[in-house]
Amino acid sequence: MTSLDDSQVWDPFGTLRRALWIGGGQWAGKSTVAGLLAVQYGVTTYHYDYHDARGHNDRRIARRVTLGESVTGPDKDTMWVHTTPEEMAAQTLAGFPDRFQWALDDLRALESGRPVIAEGWGLRPELVAPVIDSPRRMVVIVPTPEFQQRQVCELPRAASVSHRVSDPARAQANRLARDRLVAEDAVRAARRLGIRVIIVDGSRDAAATAEEVADHFSPYLPEPERTP
Repeated sequence: MTSLDDSQVWDPFGTLRRALWIGGGQWAGKSTVAGLLAVQYGVTTYHYDYHDARGHNDRRIARRVTLGESVTGPDKDTMWVHTTPEEMAAQTLAGFPDRFQWALDDLRALESGRPVIAEGWGLRPELVAPVIDSPRRMVVIVPTPEFQQRQVCELPRAASVSHRVSDPARAQANRLARDRLVAEDAVRAARRLGIRVIIVDGSRDAAATAEEVADHFSPYLPEPERTP
C-alpha cells in the first residue's frame, strides 16, 4: 500500500481527518444510504459521482492532454461497444488515483463542525486507507448481480448508456460487466485492508443498510437529529 505524502494529506479544516467514507460498486445504494445518514445525523454528504462528472471536467481534459489523448475523450463506440469489459475495468481503475486527488481537493474546501460522509465508487479502499486513522471510517457496499439487475430495471439512469452508440444493448452489457469487475476489485482490496464489506442483495431496504453503516460509523457520528 502506497502512503500519501504530507502535501497530499494537507487538511486545512480537518475535513479529511473527520471524514467517513462509503465506497463500493455502482447501483448498490451508496448515495441513498449517505442521504439517510445525513438526515438522521445532520452530517454533510459529498457525492463523488456528481462532483466527478460535473466539477472535474477541466482537470479531466488536462489529464487527457498530458497523456496525449484526444481532448474530447475516446470515440463513444470505441469506449462502450468495441472495448471488452475487462479492458474497460482496467482503464477505470487506472484513472481512479488521479480522480481521487481531485475529490480530496473538494473535501479540503469543506468546513463543517460535523463529519462529512463521502460516497462513491471512485473512493477506493486502497486510496482511502492511507488517509484514515481506522478501518471503521470506511465501508464498502456492493450489489449482488441480481440486485444490480433489479436496479437496472427500476432506475432510469441505470437502464442504458447515456451516449449515442451503434449498439446500445452491447454497450449496456459491457457497462454492467465492467461495473461488476470494478466492484469485485473493491471487495478484494477492502478485505485485504481490513475494511468492512456489505453485500446488498435486496433482502433488506435502504434504511436497514443505513442502520448497519451507522453502527459501523458509530464512534464518529454525532447524536442523531431529533425531530419535534
